[in-house]
Amino acid sequence: MKSTVALSEARAFIEAHFDEPVTLAQLAELSALSVPRFVTVFRQQFGSSPYRYLCGLRIERAQMLLLAGVPGSMVAAEVGFFDQSHLARHFKQFCGMTPTAFLKRARGKATTHEHSALVNSAPAPRF
Repeated sequence: MKSTVALSEARAFIEAHFDEPVTLAQLAELSALSVPRFVTVFRQQFGSSPYRYLCGLRIERAQMLLLAGVPGSMVAAEVGFFDQSHLARHFKQFCGMTPTAFLKRARGKATTHEHSALVNSAPAPRF
């Protein structure tokens, strides 16, 4: 029970700071666990590694910003990736397409509510 609360706090920290560098040491300390134990317990509790969870959050936010017309280079910095190629590499890994392909697909949608449907129907980040 105690580790579940600690893991929830670590997950909340990731969600609040996804656009910043987040280290395993920070998260493990927040959870009062060793780094290896934290990674193991996090994976058991949430079904993915902490890093993969962090990247998934970044990709979800990147999708929203791209649909809002924010340039890719700015999106990368805004969501915590080093540069646009780092964003593109992770985007393709998580969504199965590049940010450019995602936008081309989005341009086929006519209305704003369909754009939000696109984010929801796009290949979900695989945590």
